[in-house]
This record gives sequence, C-alpha cells and structure tokens, in this order.
Amino acid sequence: MMKKSISASKASLVLFLCQMISALDVPLDSKLLEELSQPPTITQQSPKDYIVDPRENIVIQCEAKGKPPPSFSWTRNGTHFDIDKDAQVTMKPNSGTLVINIMNGGKAEAYEGVYQCTARNERGAAISNNIVIRPSRSPLWTKEKLEPNHVREGDSLVLHCRPPVGLPPPIIFWMDNAFQRLPQSERVSQGLNGDLYFSNVQPEDTREDYICYARFNHTQTIQQKQPISVKVFSMDSLNDTIAANLSDTDIYGAKPVTERQPILLTPTGSTSTKVELRGNVLLLECIAAGLPTPVIRWIKEGGELPANRTFFENFKKTLKIIDVSEADSGNYKCIARNILGSAHHVISVTVKAAPYWITAPRNLVLSPGEDGTLICRANGNPKPNISWLANGVPIAIAPEDPSRKVDGDTIIFSHVQERSSAVYQCNASNEYGYLLANAFVNVLAEPPRILTPANKLYQVIADSPALLDCAYFGSPKPEIEWFKGVKGSILRGDEYVFHDNGTLEIPVAQKDSTGTYTCVARNELGKIQNEVRLEVKDPTMIIKQPEYKVIQRYGQVSFECIIKHDFTLLPTVIWLKDNDELPDDERFLVGKDNLTIMNVTDKDDGTYTCIVNTTLDSVSASAVLTVVAAPPTPAIIYARPNPPFDLELTGQLERSVELSWIPGDENNSPITNFVIEYEDGLHEPGVWHYQTEVPGTQTTVQLKLSPYVNYSFRVIAVNEIGRSQPSEPSEQYLTKSANPDENPSNVQGIGSEPDNLVITWESLKGFQSNGPGLQYKVSWRQKDVDDEWTSVIVANVSKYIVSGTPTFVPYEIKVQALNDLGYAPEPSEVIGHSGEDLPMVAPGNVQVHVINSTLAKVHWDPVPLKSVRGHLQGYKVYYWKVQSLSRRSRRHVEKKILTFRGNKTFGMLPGLEPFSSYKLNVRVVNGKGEGPASPDKVFKTPEGVPSSPSFLKITNPTLDSLTLEWGSPTHPNGVLTSYILKFQPINNTHELGPLVEIRIPANESSLILKNLNYSTRYKFYFNAQTSVGSGSQITEEAVTIMDEAGILRPAVGAGKVQPLYPRIRNVTTAAAETYANISWEYEGPDHANFYVEYGVAGSKEDWKKEIVNGSRSFFVLKGLTPGTAYKVRVGAEGLSGFRSSEDVFETGPAMASRQVDIATQGWFIGLMCAVALLILILLIVCFIRRNKGGKYPVKEKEDAHADPEIQPMKEDDGTFGEYSDAEDHKPLKKGSRTPSDRTVKKEDSDDSLVDYGEGVNGQFNEDGSFIGQYSGKKEKEPAEGNESSEAPSPVNAMNSFV
Repeated sequence: MMKKSISASKASLVLFLCQMISALDVPLDSKLLEELSQPPTITQQSPKDYIVDPRENIVIQCEAKGKPPPSFSWTRNGTHFDIDKDAQVTMKPNSGTLVINIMNGGKAEAYEGVYQCTARNERGAAISNNIVIRPSRSPLWTKEKLEPNHVREGDSLVLHCRPPVGLPPPIIFWMDNAFQRLPQSERVSQGLNGDLYFSNVQPEDTREDYICYARFNHTQTIQQKQPISVKVFSMDSLNDTIAANLSDTDIYGAKPVTERQPILLTPTGSTSTKVELRGNVLLLECIAAGLPTPVIRWIKEGGELPANRTFFENFKKTLKIIDVSEADSGNYKCIARNILGSAHHVISVTVKAAPYWITAPRNLVLSPGEDGTLICRANGNPKPNISWLANGVPIAIAPEDPSRKVDGDTIIFSHVQERSSAVYQCNASNEYGYLLANAFVNVLAEPPRILTPANKLYQVIADSPALLDCAYFGSPKPEIEWFKGVKGSILRGDEYVFHDNGTLEIPVAQKDSTGTYTCVARNELGKIQNEVRLEVKDPTMIIKQPEYKVIQRYGQVSFECIIKHDFTLLPTVIWLKDNDELPDDERFLVGKDNLTIMNVTDKDDGTYTCIVNTTLDSVSASAVLTVVAAPPTPAIIYARPNPPFDLELTGQLERSVELSWIPGDENNSPITNFVIEYEDGLHEPGVWHYQTEVPGTQTTVQLKLSPYVNYSFRVIAVNEIGRSQPSEPSEQYLTKSANPDENPSNVQGIGSEPDNLVITWESLKGFQSNGPGLQYKVSWRQKDVDDEWTSVIVANVSKYIVSGTPTFVPYEIKVQALNDLGYAPEPSEVIGHSGEDLPMVAPGNVQVHVINSTLAKVHWDPVPLKSVRGHLQGYKVYYWKVQSLSRRSRRHVEKKILTFRGNKTFGMLPGLEPFSSYKLNVRVVNGKGEGPASPDKVFKTPEGVPSSPSFLKITNPTLDSLTLEWGSPTHPNGVLTSYILKFQPINNTHELGPLVEIRIPANESSLILKNLNYSTRYKFYFNAQTSVGSGSQITEEAVTIMDEAGILRPAVGAGKVQPLYPRIRNVTTAAAETYANISWEYEGPDHANFYVEYGVAGSKEDWKKEIVNGSRSFFVLKGLTPGTAYKVRVGAEGLSGFRSSEDVFETGPAMASRQVDIATQGWFIGLMCAVALLILILLIVCFIRRNKGGKYPVKEKEDAHADPEIQPMKEDDGTFGEYSDAEDHKPLKKGSRTPSDRTVKKEDSDDSLVDYGEGVNGQFNEDGSFIGQYSGKKEKEPAEGNESSEAPSPVNAMNSFV
C-alpha cells in the first residue's frame, strides 16, 4: 500500500465550521449553513484495512457534505474505477458509497484492491483514505500423521497447534472430544502462539483427545486439528516397558522422578527482541519447565513497570502493558524460579510509532483579501514525512494559486480571493503507517445577516445583568452598533459592555433600562438592523420569613412566608423539610402564606425552607423546628418574647420624632433590649433597615430623621432565648424635603485621551438626596490661569467628560449636589489633569562609563518636564550586544530593558559580556507610554579572564610520553595570550610530587610531553590566559605504560613527596556586617610570619595590609563597610612575591540587630567562667614547665604538625571581580559548613561566635586571640576527591562549637 495514501476528516458540516482558525466566525444556524457555499468534507468512510465476508455483498462507505452537494468518483489500485462498466457495482443515490453485489454471482476475490473516494464540487475536492479490500479466509487444516507422545512423569511437554494461516488470524483454544475446554493452570497453559505447554507432566495428563481448534470469526467457522495422544509413564511401569522392549545392551534403569530446576520452553535462548507500535498492547510471554512447577516473575531493568497499565495473564506467564509509548522501551526480564534454582530471559522491547497528530490542519474560512495559514504537524518513530495535496492532486503539480505559499508543514495564504477556495490534504507517513486530513479554505463574500429573531423579548430582574443578543454573520466581518429607541443615539460608555459576538450587556439593569434596543450590522457589502425589547422587573422578596420554633410534642406549629413580587410575574411557593419534599401526611397544611403542622411528633424535628420561584428569580428562607417532650407536670416555659405592640409616633419635627411602644410578654425570660428598624417607603419599599437599639427597660426613644423619607418603624424585643417577631409597623411619617446635606465623594479628574478630562464621583444614595430631582453641578477651570469656572448640570450619573482640553494641564474641579429645593453646601476643590500624550523629547547627553568587563554605568540629562506631557514615571534604557570582539561574529540581537523609576538620571547595566561591543538608547516614560529614543550609544567592555578550556584529552600513552589535546575556551572573554599547563606525579599513596609548569602559545591545540617516568600516574592542571589574567582550570589524570618486560621498577623518590615551595591554600572567609574571619592552610618552612591584604572588589586602590600576630592561620578583619564586596589574599613575610590566590566575599547588609545580648545570658557567663578557669590552669602548667626549661605543649604540637606537602601555588592574577581556585574545585573539607559564597548568614544562628570575632574550637591566649592548637589530628592529605582530615578553619570550628 502507498505510504502517501490519504485519510479523510470525519467532521460534519457543523463541526468543521466550528473548527476554522480565522477571525471569521460562522454561527451554527441551520438556515445560514444551508445557504453558504462550502467545499466538500468527507463525513464517513470505511476503515483503511477492510476485511470483508466473501459470502456477503461488499459495501465501501464514502459520505460527504458540501454546498453545492458534491459528486463522487473512485479509483481502484491507483486508476479510475468506472462503475458504469461493472454490472455488479452500484453507487447509492446522493452518496459515494459503493455496493458490490457478491450474493448474485460475484466473486469477492475479484474485487480485492486499494480503493479511494473523491468528493468534488465547484469549491474543491476532498479524498478518502486508501481503503484496502481483502476477503476473509478460513483454510482447512492440512492432513498430517500425528505420533502418540510417550512422556516420562515429571518431564516437560509441548503440544504444537500450528493452525492454518487465515485472514484475519484465527482464535486458538484446546478442547477434548466432548467439546469441553481443557483445564489450564500454572503447570499446563496455552501460549500466545496456540501451543499447549506442560511444565511437567503428571499421570493424570494421559489422554488421547488433545484437540486444537481454530475459530475464524469473519466466516463464523471453526476448524479442528486431529486429536493428539499423550501417554505418561510412571517410573515402575517405564522400567518394565524398557526391559520388555529393548535389547540387553540398550536396557537402562529409569531413574525415579527427580526435581529439576527451571528451564525456559519459550522464548528460547537468553535474549530476544520485540518491536511494538505506540498505543498498542504489548504482550510478552515466558513459559518454563521444571519440577516443582516454576513461578514466573517480571521486572523491567533500570526502571519500574508502568502503574495502572500493567496486567499479568495466563498465571503470570504473560506480561500485558496497554497503551504503550516510547517510554516503555527497554529490557524486560522474566525470571522462572522454584526451590532448585532459577532461569531468566531478557526481552529487549523497542516501541516505534505510526504517525500521530500534533496539530492537524483545521478548516479555514476567510473573507476576500484576508490572510491565513494551514498547519499540519505530526510525530512518529521514525519521524514522518509531510506532504501536501490540493483537491487530491500533489501540490507540486496542482494549478498555481498566487495567494498560496508552501513552507514545510505550513501553507501560508495572503490576500485570498474567492477563486482561492479549495480542499487541501496533508499526508504524514512513515514505514508504520500514514495519516491524512482534509482541510478546506473557503473564501466567502457575504452581506451582513442578523440571526437573532426580530422583536425578541428579554426579561430580567432589576440590579442584575441583561444580555441582549445580536447573532450575526457576514464576510468581511460586520461592525456592530447598538441604539436605544427608534431614534436614539449610539450606545457608548462604561454602563454598557459590547461583546465580540454582537451581544450587548447591561451589567446592572435598572427600571429605566426598559425599552427597545436596535442592533445594526454593516460591512462593505451592505447593512441590516434588528430590534429587541427589554423589560426590567422588580425582584421577588420574602418580607416575613419563617422563624425558629420550639414546640412540645403533640402541639401545633405554624411557619409564615409572606412575599412581595413584581405584579407581572406569577410566583410559586414550595415548602421543603431538610431540603427534601414534605412528608405525605395530612398533618401538614400548606396555606397561601404559611405552613402549619398539626399534632407535632418527634420525627417532625428539622429545618423547614420556604422557596419562592418566578420565571426570572428565586428566593428562600429557612427556620428550625425543635420538638421537645411535654412535661408530666406544668413547668416554666422559656421562650422568645412576644412582639411589642401599640407603636405610636409623637413630637414630629423635620429631623426627629419620638417613638413609643408597649412590650409583649417576656415568656419567663427578661427582655434585654429593643431593636428599632425603619422602612423607607419612598425609595426602598419592603426593605427594613437597622435604626438603633435601646435597653429592655426603655419603651420610648427619640429618633433622628433625614429629609424626604417616608418612614415606618417597627420594634423587635430580645431576650436570652432569641428575638421576637417584629411588631406591626407604625404609621408612616413623610419628612419634608430639603437641600442636600452633602456632596458626592471621591471626586477625581483624569483624562482618558490627550484632549479630554474625565470627571468622576461617587453618587449619593437615595435617602441622601433629601428631596426629589437629584442632580449634580460639575464645575472646572484650568489651574494657574485666570479663567472663569465652567459649569454644567447633569442628571443622577457619576461621570462627565470635558472635551477639547490641552494635553496634560492641571484643572480645578468640584462637583455639587442639588435637588428641586436647592444646592448642597459649597464643595471642596480637587486637582485633576487632562489626558496624557506620548513624550516629545528624547533624553540627551547620554554617556556610558564602563566600570569593569561585566558592569557599566549610563548617565543622561533629564528631559524638560513640559515635554513629558504626562506624569513622569521614569526612564527606560534599551541595550543590546552587537558583537563579540574576540570572535567577530554577530548573533541574534536580543534587546534588554531596564526601567529606572522617577526623575533618575543614571543607572547601572549589569550582566554584560566581557570584550564585546554594545549599543544603548534611553527613553522617557509617562502614563501614556514611551517617548522617542535617544541616538544609539556604542560602548565596549574590556577583556576579562577566559572560561576553562572546553575539554582536555590525554591520549597515546607510551613508556615516557603522553599526548595532550584541548579545546579553546567556550567564552574567551578577550584575546587569548597563552595556555598554562601544570602537572605533577602521584605515587601509590596518592601523594603529589613536584609541580612542573609549561606556558603554551595560544594558537596551539595539542602537545606531546616527553621524558616522563614509566608506569606513573600524573595529574594535569590546564587553563587559558588573556592579558587580564588566568581563567578557570580543568584537571585530568593519565598513566604512562609499563616497560616491555612488564616489571615495575622502584618508584623514584618512593614515599612521601616533599614540597619544593611553600604554599598557602584554602583561603576561606566568614563575613558579618563590619568584620570578617579569614582562615587559610599553610605548607612550607616553619615559623613563617603571615600578612593579610584586602581591598574593595573592582577598586583600583592599593591593597591594605594587616600583619598577623605570630604564626596563626586565621585573622579577623575589622572596620569593614556593610553590604560591600571585598577581595582578600594571604602572604608570607620574607618570601618575595609569595601569596595565595584571591578570594572574594561580601559583608552583610546593615540592619538592626535582632540578637539577644549574650553577655547577659546565663549560659554565656558560665561558659566564660569555664574558659577563664582553663586558661588559669594552662598558665600555671606553662609557668611550671618554663621554669623547668620545657616547651609549651602547643608549640610541641605545632612542631610535630609541620606539613611537608607544600606545593607551589599560582600567584595572584590581579583580575577584577574574579578569582581562581588553586585547589581545582575540590569539595569542601570534612566538617566544613561554610556556604558557597564564603559568607556565614546571620540568620543561621543568632548566637554565632562569628558576630563576636571568635569562632575556633581551640584555646585562647592571654589577649583573647587563638594560640593555634588544632582540635583534630593532622593526617596525610589524600588525592583530589577524598576527604581531608586537616585541622578545621575558624569558621569550621565555629560550626562545630554551635
């Protein structure tokens, strides 16, 4: 079958119109879809591999849709299939489905082949998959003579099935003459190939009717193999048989049944391979012989069997993994085990993949002149090949289309026209299969259509969103506008939301939102409009809710639920008990406004909910009913109080009134207080608000009132049991209107465009209006200009826009409330600004000061504030690398941006690459955006030290030579001047010999080292240099070969290698805010006097020098600046030019100390007393020994610890901001806990001795300094990568102390 055969999209017309990937949306409107032209789409087809029953008619499906309806044609084996010339073949009406008549004399074998369907109309052609037709076959078993199987008890046995080859392959099973399936177990089981395996045979396995059956599902036939006979001999009978049938020379005695360790019957050998396709089921099989019967176990080498996808079948002899993927490739081992041993087999599984979609091409609907793309991306193993066809023809030979350009897996369309409509096919194929997808490009030119029915009515509840639909279609995409009323103006503003699908949203619909709305759709081909109506209804409310009840058993209880609703809506009331329907019990009586329960029982206890539903909204309220036992004798009943009554209003004034009432029954629990609520019948009828509350002993209260409110009051009594029902409302009292008392709050003036000023405020609440006709007087004038106030009176809104203003000038603004009776007090003024515009001027005098190879400082002059034309937010620096000066190669320009807030005129540019050319420019930023860029400024960074060489290889070892090859540094950071090679021998005890240094020209890439010792291990240190200094080194080890006789000569200088030069190494720092502990390791002559040099990192100032007291290996630097990076190195007096490599550390930031003053802590006082006592004892011992002419014990230890492993060390390279690790990046020493940045963070321990300049695990001198006695035993230092047992540094000692 051709690999480039094609599969069709199965999307229907509706589906493919949903899947297009352009800005043009086609709504799923059936009438619209029937009218639009569309290319064909295959909707149904037969499978790629189609096995048919040779006794029945062959039906090859091919269905497609399109406008106009498509016509169909077929190819067979790559050529046109003329169905009119074959009487046995017909095509269904209005379809491409073929029916081949086999039942009336046709032969299925005559119609084998590869078929492909094409559906075509005037807009293109879609094609189906290659459909391979093959009739099923169920051949008979070949006749064969089967010999009986004579097997000794305990031996293994395999009964072969070998079924005939059918199409599709048959299903195999074993039965006896009575058509009963043969029992299977761990000992006897059927393999995947159909054979029957016996791990060991038993006497009960003797029988003559082992029959293998093959079932062919397509033809519903079963074929039977001839019966196989098995005879199992026991040991006694076997010996008798052998003696009777064999000659004297052939007779041997059968051994008794013996146990045998496992061997694998299948698969054979120790390894095998299997290839499976992604997404299939992986079946691996291992069947073993042995006695006792082996148990099979499966593992995956180097991994775990996938969870949730792994299954074991056939008594764990078969491993089944479903939905395999490339991650399931690997080696799978089966292990067969019994008590005598085990056997195993490794199956190497490789998962390949037929092509599968990453991004299948999707239909594209465009307007004339638009652009679009078809993308076809697939994956597989091996990677599939992507090819394109146009209307079923390879695109290379298809008619040219100037709007089309093929770019690999993408087709790009530009400025399409109606003639560009076509169906494109993407074919992704590899050796395991293929995928094909049809995707059409449909170019439409259609005038606007509105699909929403005319005069559609929308109803919503007040204060909820309203969505008015205007479903539309047109090509090009129409523009949508909304109007209110027949002659209303176009709708704009924040109170409306306009959705892309044409829907108009009113986020908070009010009663005045009711009306007719007109939607207008227009494009260059026409215009159409449609009207819809909106009605805003009053919300449904429960004005008297059910309340908590406590009722005695067998009593009667009633819950009220009084509602208020829009008169045009018909409410329904539903009662629930515990969120379920009321019991079907005649004791429950549902009235218009209440629920009554008669003869209450314990099971009536629960929560009762009143739900009120209308067609637009739903509200609910709940109350709990508690049923208590009736007391045997009358008892005091504690309940909520009865509601107050007889409310009376007296002393009515414009701003106050006196309310009095009579309390209801307390119900045996004293009233603690009264709550007074009011209703504003004018602005919010039916809604009760909290007014005040008074003590339970008070029955009158003076209430403060607001103007223009129609008050009603009610009173609620409260005791310890709960609240009473509200009292009946008092008479209404309408206060007189008055001028507003207050003005709107939160007045602001912010321009949204360069030529306007948007004035906003928070509107007054309804009762704050103090009278009818609430409006606002909005006034403004330009600040600092002798102008009169401009004023306008607006309705009850919260925004006003002033147009035609200068760009970004200050305005004085005030908003005053007024009603029909007059104005509120004079409002306060606020300052606002008209709209911003982009800045006009670029920053000038841009200067760059390069600080070091990775850091630069940029300066610029600020722009005049008038040119900013807005609120100055800061400056942006754009900078980018032009090229590397060392490689002279350009790369993709990646611009970086740094923003500096406020009126800042300089900034730092970090993270630059050394020895490179950069460009930058500066722009001013305001609230509108960025201004013009300053002219590009070019600057260059100086050289730096290079990175380590990219590799170091040592090859061709001989008796006395080695060949070294290396690669140049990945980042040279300058012009390489040379390479430095150092090497030294390593003896059998991992001790290092003399260090030899060689300088190599920078243009070399290999070197042959001669005159080396035979059979000797060498360690090499290799780095590159620029004029600035040496870069990081890489190390390698190699061994010269043994001499020809194969006898090792005595090593020269066997034993410990003495260092030739002194060495200071492992310089470490532990920094706090204003000081740092410096420690080091020294190898060399005794009694060296050390000094410490330090300075600010990156500074060109001279090094500061501090002399170390005595031969200590640590020192405390004091008086440092917090938050500053320092460089430090250690040297020895009297040894000219002998210093350690540089180390860099940073002091901690200045901050308020959070530590406790440990001088006042008990533990610290006790510790100091113990130390003082130890010092006193030590002084006494030292004094006695001195009088006897002896030495200090510390001095003796120091003499005993002279370390002979002194090696030369690279001198300070003087580089800025970088340092070289003389220890070749060795791991931290044992016990070291110093962080990688060589600082000890303060928050690690508030009581750390680092904060006090101390921190060693040794003894103190009289002046408080360390004597230098090591706390650990000094041993030989192992080779790189092993732990060191040398004495810890002060920081290490500090950590061990903590």
